[in-house]
Amino acid sequence: MASYPKVILKQGKESAIRRFHPWLFSGAIKRTEGSVSEGDIVELFSSSNEYLATGHYQEGSIAVKLFSFQQEEINYDFWRNKLKNAYELRTKLSLTESTFTNAYRLVFSEGDELPGLIIDYYNGVCVIASSSAGIDRIKPQLVDTLKEIYGEKLKAVYDKSIELTRHASRVTRNDFLYGNNNPVTITETGHKFLVDIERGQKTGFFLDQRSNRMFAQFYGKEKKVLNAFCYSGAFSVYALKGGAVIVHSVDSSRQAIEWTEENITLNRIDKAYHKSIVSDIRKYLAETDETYDMIILDPPAFAKTHTVSHNALQAYRSINAQAMKKLNRNGLLFTFSCSQAISRELFQSAIMNAGLEAGREVKILHHLSQGPDHPVSIYHPEGEYLKGMILCII
Repeated sequence: MASYPKVILKQGKESAIRRFHPWLFSGAIKRTEGSVSEGDIVELFSSSNEYLATGHYQEGSIAVKLFSFQQEEINYDFWRNKLKNAYELRTKLSLTESTFTNAYRLVFSEGDELPGLIIDYYNGVCVIASSSAGIDRIKPQLVDTLKEIYGEKLKAVYDKSIELTRHASRVTRNDFLYGNNNPVTITETGHKFLVDIERGQKTGFFLDQRSNRMFAQFYGKEKKVLNAFCYSGAFSVYALKGGAVIVHSVDSSRQAIEWTEENITLNRIDKAYHKSIVSDIRKYLAETDETYDMIILDPPAFAKTHTVSHNALQAYRSINAQAMKKLNRNGLLFTFSCSQAISRELFQSAIMNAGLEAGREVKILHHLSQGPDHPVSIYHPEGEYLKGMILCII
């Protein structure tokens, strides 16, 4: 078996690793044995020289991201089995052979014991997003395994890691690793969407909201709806398919609005029932005289780290208070936070303060989270990044 550099922990710093938490923080390290650089595979040992786990070394506060808790050879078959296990889970979730949905998250980082790796599948096109120098090194193996898993169904593999590159030693570029196919049309629960994997946000589409969009379809009937931060209009399509009388889609990006209008057309929706608006949503809510029966607020992450969480909570409070003031009596507010640094409890507190500011009674109807193809390891609660609620605003 290959010999890997050792990372020796300080005394008493192994408890989180024994609970299978996949991150080792730099402050827990006593010393390293052997030459170690960004992306190297290392083995963790306690202060009494007991093996604990194996992972990728990186510079920063999280010094090692762990992918195995047993001493074993890390080779092609190891990574191949990890990907096949992820695919098997999606098969059990009835996603890989579905006739109604052909887009899903194949690999969700720590949730699939592959920290630093995201792979999304879009109707034959896989998009890889790596935030780890160690994962960067095995991309050719990942592509080979994806070819094996999907066979002729696989049309292309696109590497979209550049926006996740956090260290100067990493050399990444967004490019096709196999084939060439963009944009791609997907089907999600029977609805069609055009996904621009090269220019779109993240990997091109927000697959984590699939199950939550179904609530918008269920509750959209006979309602006037505002889809704020609409991006490519997925919530708008669902609400309209559910029988909304009118949907206003608002986004500050003209490109996002163009994608929204393409998706409205793709789903053969009468444009008389839809209006696109290019505007900053805060400005729009402050100036519009329109009121709504249902508002969807799905903003980008207001907090990337815990150090800015206070400002983020104020931003969530402010935007939600504005939305509540524009809702008719008994209107529905779909509100979300995708900030990992904001806990569900903190987010709910911000929404409570928004209700107080708006002077409205607020009732929680549903708590929402990411879909099952974004599994959360019970040993890594940080993986539950998407928090949402459906509220009734009296």
